[in-house]
Amino acid sequence: MNITLLQTELYWHDPVANRAMLEERIFNLAEPTDLIVLPEMFTTGFTMEAQAVAEPMNLTTFRWMKQMAAQTGAVVTGSYVIQEKRGYFNRLIWMQPDGQFDTYDKRHLFRMAGEDKVYTAGTRRIIKEWKGWRICPLVCYDLRFPVWSRNRQADSTDFEYDLLLYVANWPSVRRNPWNILLQARAIENLSYVAGVNRVGTDHTGHLYSGDSAVIDFKGDVLFRHSDTEMVHQQTLSLDELRAFRTKFPANLDADSFTID
Repeated sequence: MNITLLQTELYWHDPVANRAMLEERIFNLAEPTDLIVLPEMFTTGFTMEAQAVAEPMNLTTFRWMKQMAAQTGAVVTGSYVIQEKRGYFNRLIWMQPDGQFDTYDKRHLFRMAGEDKVYTAGTRRIIKEWKGWRICPLVCYDLRFPVWSRNRQADSTDFEYDLLLYVANWPSVRRNPWNILLQARAIENLSYVAGVNRVGTDHTGHLYSGDSAVIDFKGDVLFRHSDTEMVHQQTLSLDELRAFRTKFPANLDADSFTID
């Protein structure tokens, strides 16, 4: 599978400018891709002003993602602010080229920024199948909570996913945990992990160092880029992943549990 990471600066509260910028990068990709990963809140930057920027489902950004997926033949995924009757959501959209889609609402809301006071937390995780791969997309602060990303079913030793994704607006002051935890999630789950973060400084003065990365199932860093914008394409091998899982089946010794 060929995955594409888009690490960019984001225009504050300007969905039109952000969509145009991302569209240009997508259409200038060096080669075809299977999966395009955008940052968290890619239309606005990480904002607590949900009322000012929220969109309903099936409106402008949703339709833009549908168009991008159809024109590239790739899944396009990333999160932005959605409003529904129940409130506001930091919602990741998983958009396939055929227009089929799924959604994941960020489970762990970053209370230190007051995100838990503005947005409604998600209650379910999604696992998506795409071109023979099983993929689990999560959002930013979710990275700190290993139980939520645990790669096994209750009372089973089977793997649920092959690739774990994190889309983020993760400030540079905490870049060390970002880098360490991406590797930890790969090692403990015997899975590829890809994290896409933004760069630049947002309207609130927070600096972002990017550090978008691809980690393999052994915890080795296949790619990492810091501080500047970039578009990176990486090919992942399902055969190599399966061979390692067979050779080193640590999952067989994992503890069984359920999430209430």
